[in-house]
Amino acid sequence: MRAGNNTLTFSILFSIFSEMIEIRIHGRGGQGAFTASNLLASALFKEEKHVQSFPSFNAERRGAPTAAFIRIDDSIIRLRCEVYTPDHLIVLDPTLFTIVDVTHGLKDGGWIIINSDKRPDDFPSFTKFKVATVDANSIAVKHHLGSHTAPIVNTAILGAFSKITGIVGIDAVLAVVEESIPLKKGENVAAARETYEKVNTTED
Repeated sequence: MRAGNNTLTFSILFSIFSEMIEIRIHGRGGQGAFTASNLLASALFKEEKHVQSFPSFNAERRGAPTAAFIRIDDSIIRLRCEVYTPDHLIVLDPTLFTIVDVTHGLKDGGWIIINSDKRPDDFPSFTKFKVATVDANSIAVKHHLGSHTAPIVNTAILGAFSKITGIVGIDAVLAVVEESIPLKKGENVAAARETYEKVNTTED
């Protein structure tokens, strides 16, 4: 227990005093949160960033809450623990808000990018953060990614992340999606491009 507490304390202090950006992706088992984190990391690598991408250390079961993590820096990343104080969040399934403290550790002013057909103002409890929403489910279904009951949104949501944060360019995201996704390359690229264009923020 003491070792775990020491790791958490070191992670928080390191995050505060470094220029590193940390991102946490929340989803459910089977939604591809880890795939999304890998694609995002690859896009950032294309832009000559040092990156780190890995899944939650917990066992993943289909439908169960899961998380994936990304670290970004201009220099070599030596930290090797989970992300406890993210700068930004991506939420693939908004129903997680009722069962998981998704915003735990999120830095004040950080972005929460939510796959939802609601407006950002419909999430009034997140007053310390900036909220963006995009209906990635409908966009995925439109482009035949998954089904109406189980749309695949892990590529689509990255377009919204690119637009809102500016941390990674949309061209790098689209290139990585096209290079890395084995099936329906054009559909995945089109979905990511559409979320880039249609994401909503509280500033709209």
